[in-house]
Amino acid sequence: MSDKLKDFNPSGVGIDNGNFIGLPFDEATANIIFQPVPWEVTTSYTGGTATGSENIRRASVQLDLMDTDVPDAWKMGIFMREMNEDILMKNKMLRTDAEDYIKYLENGKTDDFGIDMTARLQKINEASETLNNWVYEKTKNLLKKGKLVGLVGGDHSTPLGYLRALSEEHEDFGILQIDAHCDLRNAYEGFEYSHASIFYNALKISNISKLVQVGIRDFCEEELDVIKKSEGRIQTYYDHRIKNMLYEGMTFQQICQGIIKHLPEKVYVSFDIDGLHPSLCPHTGTPVPGGLQYEEAMYLVKLLVINGKKIIGFDLCEVNGEHEWDGNVGARVLYKLANLMGWSNSVKSVVR
Repeated sequence: MSDKLKDFNPSGVGIDNGNFIGLPFDEATANIIFQPVPWEVTTSYTGGTATGSENIRRASVQLDLMDTDVPDAWKMGIFMREMNEDILMKNKMLRTDAEDYIKYLENGKTDDFGIDMTARLQKINEASETLNNWVYEKTKNLLKKGKLVGLVGGDHSTPLGYLRALSEEHEDFGILQIDAHCDLRNAYEGFEYSHASIFYNALKISNISKLVQVGIRDFCEEELDVIKKSEGRIQTYYDHRIKNMLYEGMTFQQICQGIIKHLPEKVYVSFDIDGLHPSLCPHTGTPVPGGLQYEEAMYLVKLLVINGKKIIGFDLCEVNGEHEWDGNVGARVLYKLANLMGWSNSVKSVVR
């Protein structure tokens, strides 16, 4: 055991050492790696999620380590990589182009699109594809090293490269999506890799046999049509229907068991923070009334593991990068997802 681990006091003051919760691990010694992706180019409402991972890291120093569901979970080893400044700078430059382009659309000028706007759209789509390839390479390399990976956005477009990497490791897996939105639009606003198109794009990966959506409460007719035509590949638990089932006497445990039954043995968890009630993420990009409470969302993921499902990876997206409360909640969600992923994979402690 290194001196850093030997001298670490899990009940002590959180040390701002640059790592998540001030844990004493590096990339080599940790089993679970968080990969930040500082990208929000296609955000269609308000921004701020590009630096969400850094806000989470800052807030995490105040977290206590005890997890009653996974005792000594921190001993599995968690390490958060640094936010890539080159990606962040590229994001800032392209975000300006995207904002101008979106305003152009919102002013109803699509009949007179113009060469300039066409060029901007093409540039953004090409850069988004490059970003997907970057995420693919980063996560693929971690998977080859035997690491479990949690991707931290950024907006919800960011996990696509990771899903591609996982599809090369697993012949069949499902996605549990906790979200306020379906994200099933085809190239929303012309952006081929829009945050609103992540699962439309993800379902092009044949290895993904099931998409189970939970907490959905903001969607369009196009997305409903995609769901209907999926022939059961997509199962959507709309927020209002979950609430109706609760009001009519079903327990939340019964609802969760019904959700879990749709999923195969291997599951990827895609967690958009706006799947929670807006009081828990007031500054996320597209907040919507309703949603899950923190305890409800974590109970669902815990029950997934109790039912013998293996979490092969996850993402946490759309956490605001500036406001401490959003970072605080995001840090707790991230820690819980990591602990449950480790538990489901029977990860042994790296601390003896």
